[in-house]
Amino acid sequence: MSMLKKVPVICMMLVVASSFAAVEKDPLSPDPDAIKRWQDMRFGMFIHWGPVSLTGHEIGWSRGRETPVDEYDQLYKKFNPTEFNADQWVRVAKEAGMKYLVLTTKHHDGFCLWDTQQTDYNIMHSPFGRDVVKELSAACKKHGIAFGTYYSTCDWHHPDFPYTSRRGDRKEQYNLDRYTDYLKAQVKELITNYGPLVTLWYDVPQAFDAARGTGVISHTRSLQPDILINNRTGADGDYDTPEQRVGAFKRQRPWETCMTLCRQWAWRPNDDMKTLKECIQTLLQTAGGDGNLLFNVGPMPDGRIEPRQVERLREMGRWLKIYGDTIYGTRGGPYMPGKWGSSTCKDDKIYLFVMNWPSEGPLSLPALPMKITKSIVRTGGSVNLTPAAEVIELDGAARDQNPIVTVIELTVDGKAFDIEPIPTFKSESVAFGKPAKSSNVYRQRPDYGPAMAFDDNSQTRWATDTGTTSAWLEVDLGRAMTIHRAMIDEGRFNRVRKYELQYKVDAGWKTASAGTTLGPEKQLDFPPVSSRYFRLHILEAVEGPTIWEIQLFESK
Repeated sequence: MSMLKKVPVICMMLVVASSFAAVEKDPLSPDPDAIKRWQDMRFGMFIHWGPVSLTGHEIGWSRGRETPVDEYDQLYKKFNPTEFNADQWVRVAKEAGMKYLVLTTKHHDGFCLWDTQQTDYNIMHSPFGRDVVKELSAACKKHGIAFGTYYSTCDWHHPDFPYTSRRGDRKEQYNLDRYTDYLKAQVKELITNYGPLVTLWYDVPQAFDAARGTGVISHTRSLQPDILINNRTGADGDYDTPEQRVGAFKRQRPWETCMTLCRQWAWRPNDDMKTLKECIQTLLQTAGGDGNLLFNVGPMPDGRIEPRQVERLREMGRWLKIYGDTIYGTRGGPYMPGKWGSSTCKDDKIYLFVMNWPSEGPLSLPALPMKITKSIVRTGGSVNLTPAAEVIELDGAARDQNPIVTVIELTVDGKAFDIEPIPTFKSESVAFGKPAKSSNVYRQRPDYGPAMAFDDNSQTRWATDTGTTSAWLEVDLGRAMTIHRAMIDEGRFNRVRKYELQYKVDAGWKTASAGTTLGPEKQLDFPPVSSRYFRLHILEAVEGPTIWEIQLFESK
């Protein structure tokens, strides 16, 4: 009888073990609840900081370029940011309306901002001698800000990493397996000693392939199952990270634009800073595309965030105190972003952010498949709303058009997120959507390809490699057309110093218009010319030129 009694017990144990195996989580898959919490936050602070701030040059990238390697690697011996106050940093983030914070705990230069036991090349061996990561993690917990850590996958200082610079200079001796063990040991320190973390933000998998990156993700997730991991380990990770540009509209995979408040990631004296309008519109275009914005500041050598940057962030926070409900906890759409603006939605609400009104007539958007039961202008004044079978027309008086963004709230008779995304691109350009090619594409990446300059999408652009000083961009109209006007949008970059807009005749190119600078939305009028092929030839540029949009207009 004792044998008979043991049988069901054994069977029950097998069933229990089997059920556990069935629900075991895939370490490569993110926690859906963690993704939702992160997306609901929408806005975070990125911080690039370290001994490099003493030079005013870029973190990591300036090693061996503006600053000799031997000099760069000794900067930490002079690094003593006595004004550093973690509580103040987090307060600034909170006042800006940011919900999470990500710190560069180790950049490509290999210097560590925490008390790591894996190397002496860390903050505890500087004159400052304090664990910055520990203090910042504690301050975030105190103020209810989620804390995340940036960790560079590559390390040009470490003897076992194969490369010594961004150029790919290779060492004679290295041991990538041993370096990977070092990386994993440091990741364990960060999560164990300073977590839980909202994300581990890896960067530049210079020597890591998908297999090695997958191993890093599995290791990270084993230490904290609900942590989020970006797409820069060599493997895909949980979310994409478009850099220094707003990502294109995408609901099927989470994404986060990382962008600088000034031009440089690390602090630089008198660096160009974005206007409040640029900051707010960047946030709204990002949220409207269903992405998060990780907005970067670079603190000064003494440990303070530059006062003018603090004030700009506080201005953003004051705007978000009034309109934050249109950003936090929302999803992008249903209207896809365009030059007109963007939209977000939540429950039965659609929030329209009109950033550019037509010079004449009303703003026309495609009709919604749900009835609009109510509309209000959150920024003040009134806008006439005329719904029709095919379009919605918004006619706003000039006095009610907010100089930064006009916020309009629509209530619909259903769940707004159920509406399929609606494209809003309606270019009159004959080059819209036409085949294009170019002499150079940034890192050969399709998302910076020549077609991006002919898609009437203000969130995409053609870009060239750093150091490029001349390039061309060509479009095939499919047939000969007579063109009399063009618009070329270089955005805020202003890198072009000499250009020609050309058209092809037989086997050669002729010039329709020429000039020195472009900038935002340059309008070119010229005597009508006929050709199937048109080319922007950038003859001189200060650095890699980039073009957001080219529009060509046919003579009627």
